[in-house]
Amino acid sequence: MAEITAKLVNELRGRTGAGMMDCKKALVACEGDMDKAIDFLREKGLASAAKKQSRIAAEGAVGSFVCKKCMTGALVEVNCETDFVAKTPKFQDLVSAIAKQIVKCDPADVDALLAQKYFEDESKTIGDMVTAATAEIGEKISVRRFARYASNGIVDSYIHMGGKVGVLVEADGAITDATPEVIHNIALQIAAASPVAPEYVRRSEVRAEHLEHEKEILIAQAREEGKPENIIEKMVMGRINKFYQEVCLLEQLYVKDGDLTVQKMIDKENKGLNIVRFTRYRMGDGLEKKVNDLAAEVAEQKAKMGL
Repeated sequence: MAEITAKLVNELRGRTGAGMMDCKKALVACEGDMDKAIDFLREKGLASAAKKQSRIAAEGAVGSFVCKKCMTGALVEVNCETDFVAKTPKFQDLVSAIAKQIVKCDPADVDALLAQKYFEDESKTIGDMVTAATAEIGEKISVRRFARYASNGIVDSYIHMGGKVGVLVEADGAITDATPEVIHNIALQIAAASPVAPEYVRRSEVRAEHLEHEKEILIAQAREEGKPENIIEKMVMGRINKFYQEVCLLEQLYVKDGDLTVQKMIDKENKGLNIVRFTRYRMGDGLEKKVNDLAAEVAEQKAKMGL
């Protein structure tokens, strides 16, 4: 069993919005398992924000590049140590160069990308560029992940909040003069969706295990509310429809017109357009951010100076 520390309790509170004591009880009941504690709080109806993504835990930026001639696009996350560096032109230029490299050279994964020769200067690899930037900037820089779409239809990207969120979208079907604006608005929808970002295009794509997990939690919630067994199933089905509306892009309310779903907006503006897939990166998700202890740093510096 993991030690139930104040840090662990605070992390659970940040991810769920539940009270401190409720978070501690959940962690104790679940023997320190964070994911189980989140489910525990949701079942008790105490997690007001359990579906929020993990807090941003690293600095850096998400960047993109789309070649309109070949309809190939890339989305990439590059990390550094401070937000200050992430906003500098040198770092932003590196992110842009890596995104273009992914489009031009189609690496299989991050390791293959780093080993590739830079398409604009074959005297160096992408790994060399990252190493040089680390030395010049003075912070550790790393390429974390990327997505690449090559399409016979159309590809578009959208970068939100200066690189904090990035989206890549592919569509095919009825490509008309209206399509570029429609797909760009869909990319914006995916980036800005709140409080829950879409995970799937349509409900037929929802993983069976994800759906069953959600049903289990909803059943537990209904029982916690004291609902009779004979109506729980109907309640759960109604709530599952709400779940679909949250996680399926085409069923979400359109951010620019709350009277329409995304699918209805497509039917209105570009009927026959088919959203094939999308990737959404929120910078730093799942990474642990370095926490600086100012008092400890001051004490360390004093010790070094013999004070």
